[in-house]
Amino acid sequence: MGWFKKTKEIAANRKVNIPEGLWIKCDSCKEIIYKKEIQRNLQVCPKCNYHFRISSLERINLITDEGTFIEIDSDLTTTNPLNFSDTISYKDRLEINKKKTSLKEAAIYGDATINGRAVSLAVLEFSFMGGSMGAVVGEKIARATERALDKGIPLITISSSGGARMQEGMFSLMQMAKVSAAIARLKETDTLYVSILADPTFGGVTASFAMLGDVIIAEPKSLIGFAGPRVIERTIKQQLPKDFQRAEFLLEHGMIDLIVGRKELKNTIHRLIELFMPYKQEEGSFP
Repeated sequence: MGWFKKTKEIAANRKVNIPEGLWIKCDSCKEIIYKKEIQRNLQVCPKCNYHFRISSLERINLITDEGTFIEIDSDLTTTNPLNFSDTISYKDRLEINKKKTSLKEAAIYGDATINGRAVSLAVLEFSFMGGSMGAVVGEKIARATERALDKGIPLITISSSGGARMQEGMFSLMQMAKVSAAIARLKETDTLYVSILADPTFGGVTASFAMLGDVIIAEPKSLIGFAGPRVIERTIKQQLPKDFQRAEFLLEHGMIDLIVGRKELKNTIHRLIELFMPYKQEEGSFP
């Protein structure tokens, strides 16, 4: 009997050490998946095709030719025009986000090539204050648009944002008009504008440049809208349809043009450029 008792005690005290960070729970299907498997799959769930959020630099590397992206105006920084403060001052909040992301603002823009075709590219960084659009973000989007217009190259934007940055009040709301006016000038020419919507894209970004593309592409299962679904339900006092504001719902109702996974995104953009702006090799210019 003593022998059996000793064996039982040893078994009870035995611990299995499982390293942390090896597994991740999918936000969509709730399956537990090996983290390296998701990383190998471009941060896409292999079970349900849910696209996890990735950084602006990862997005740039995903769709541009290696080593071709040249950032412009990287030193543009936000001031605190209203001396705004909530739980902490806006100035301190900016510093926290700069350290967290190693970026100076929630937007990056510059020149790059996609399968050899030159583009003007602007990408929002959700990790920097929710990718919110303040004065600097609006200025960068506008400058990227003007650069596309001046050089006669396609404009590509990738949005992932909670909307306008309310710490800047009216200054942030004015960016909606500014970037929309810049894009309106672009549309007077034959210059292509492709807008890519990632999860989530909301508020003043949706209400301005994100939905003004000649072609609007969304990643699968992305949440896209103006106000959040809970706000809408409280306002209209009705239950919303299933998957309301998901990319698939918007595609079905004609709000976006395409849903494209990350693996196909680069080649899809290139095909659109070739279709809308065919390059005359013999003349070295666009028609």
